Amino acid sequence: MRLHFEPTSTRLWKKLTREERLVAAAAFWKDTPAEVAGPALSAIVKLRKLRPQVARALPAEERAQALASVLEPGETVAASLLVALHLASRRPILGAFLDALSLPHEDGLLTPAADAEEPPSQARLEAAAANLKASFPASEIATYFNALWLQDPDRWAGLAALDP
Repeated sequence: MRLHFEPTSTRLWKKLTREERLVAAAAFWKDTPAEVAGPALSAIVKLRKLRPQVARALPAEERAQALASVLEPGETVAASLLVALHLASRRPILGAFLDALSLPHEDGLLTPAADAEEPPSQARLEAAAANLKASFPASEIATYFNALWLQDPDRWAGLAALDP
């Protein structure tokens, strides 16, 4: 069985559970670039019908809950939320996968040296995926693989053929 990858970050975001979206939104607000925070606040303003200054003044937990409720945050915000989810609570899966591929990384983030490497072969991807199955839930593996593919479809094209 092949993975079914969502073609956009927004569609993948919609598939996450409420709890996953809440973890992602809370992490998102802790370290958010201004160019992404503005559209995220706009999505909250639109959803909750708030004035922008009220949305900006919301406590962090309420802002996270509001953003987790937005199912169509826009592609840039959705992509940032997916990254926040993985960097906040799923770093072990990132590190385990990159270690299994022998790709240089720092705490689950590829280093610049990894950019010089060829995309992993299908056999290496399959072995790395099999390694993850023993330690992580299939749904988290599938979400991670889909998010990787969305970020760099050329490098991670082989992930779509896997069965986590």
